[in-house]
Amino acid sequence: MRALRTIGVILLLVLVAVAAPGRAQGIRLDALKIPVPNTGASGPATALLDAIVLRPDDGQPHPLVLLNHGSPRSASDRPTMSPSGLQPQAVEFARRGWVAVAFLRRGYGNSQGGWAESYGKCSDPDYATAGRAGARDIAAVAKFMLGQPYVSKGKWISVGRSAGAFATVALTSAAPPGLAAAIAFAPGRGSTTEDSVCEEDELIDAFAQYGKTSRVPLLWVSSANDHFFGPQLVTRLSGAFAKAGGNLTLVKTPAFGSDGHMLFGAEGVSIWAPIVDRFLKANSLVQRDQLLDAQLRMR
Repeated sequence: MRALRTIGVILLLVLVAVAAPGRAQGIRLDALKIPVPNTGASGPATALLDAIVLRPDDGQPHPLVLLNHGSPRSASDRPTMSPSGLQPQAVEFARRGWVAVAFLRRGYGNSQGGWAESYGKCSDPDYATAGRAGARDIAAVAKFMLGQPYVSKGKWISVGRSAGAFATVALTSAAPPGLAAAIAFAPGRGSTTEDSVCEEDELIDAFAQYGKTSRVPLLWVSSANDHFFGPQLVTRLSGAFAKAGGNLTLVKTPAFGSDGHMLFGAEGVSIWAPIVDRFLKANSLVQRDQLLDAQLRMR
């Protein structure tokens, strides 16, 4: 009996040793500077973008998700931005088994390079070009991150809100290798004041341009009380994108807080996370059956 117990203990220790390396104990947080080409803007040929990376702390590679911020109405607010503004969202994706990278595009916060996303005058905006400028930064960050040993090769996704969502939609129109899906929370540009957008028809046309070549599954989430891009405008924008050929899943949520444009944030997790989970499942992109603990480990 003693010999059998000894053998049982040894087998148990072996099983624990085998299982331990792949068992995530939490989420790791790292700061990072990501080099990207600085085309179409002032400054050095290569710009370093300010970023944070949150991922399962298990020593294993995981698929990539890029998180893309919006653009403040006032230019004076751009220098004050930080990738930490998207940390709660990054935590939720890391809990689901993703390497979540929140970064600032060129011209925002401490990221180098001139601001490349201007759409010009309010009276004559070029939204399509502005969105593609943001998409170039997303594609460059993806290329760099896919070369990191803790990022699994193959499928990755892009998620954004507001201007970052607009750039994500633009990204799908010329999808880089491996882009499996995209998620856009309240995508758009040109909101100057509450419920006012510069030349709405030009914004609609930009979405139609993107839809002509966009075939990546796209989840579009908008709230009933979004005061940047309201429900009626969303219907026209999403309709133009889908009619042109875009592969769109549109989800409209009830009103959220004082401005539904802020739905994709820490306070809206209980609303947006289940929507995201359903979309990931529908596209065979679920990474874990159970969420990781949200405890962060700084490195």
